[in-house]
Amino acid sequence: MEFSPHGSGFDMMFSIVPVIVVLGFMLVFGIIIFRIIQGSVAWNKNNQSPILTVSATVIAKRIAVSKYHHHHHDNMSIHHHSSSTTYFATFEVESGDRMELKVPDKEYGMLVEGDIGKLTFQGTRYKGFERNR
Repeated sequence: MEFSPHGSGFDMMFSIVPVIVVLGFMLVFGIIIFRIIQGSVAWNKNNQSPILTVSATVIAKRIAVSKYHHHHHDNMSIHHHSSSTTYFATFEVESGDRMELKVPDKEYGMLVEGDIGKLTFQGTRYKGFERNR
């Protein structure tokens, strides 16, 4: 029995590959659409939430750094690196509940773990923190 490039195995590969490619594109676009919907739901929920000011303590701080690498190979090899830093603070309110909120970089530097004051927020949106004097 001879192997023929036009046999059933070869034909099957050409019928499966387009299906896999289409499913891959559908998965990627599905994830993108899901993230857009998820973001708009969170944005809407925050807008519908009341702006609250409560007594709170700064419990912890953290940063998240996302790095981006861009490689261009025109006439020579050029590598571009950039990063994005997101700042977070965890607050504990009088009830003992804790919430982690994204805070602006300038305010992140002013917050110290153990600070006690008034936290203002709207849903998951940080609005400010005024330290007790």
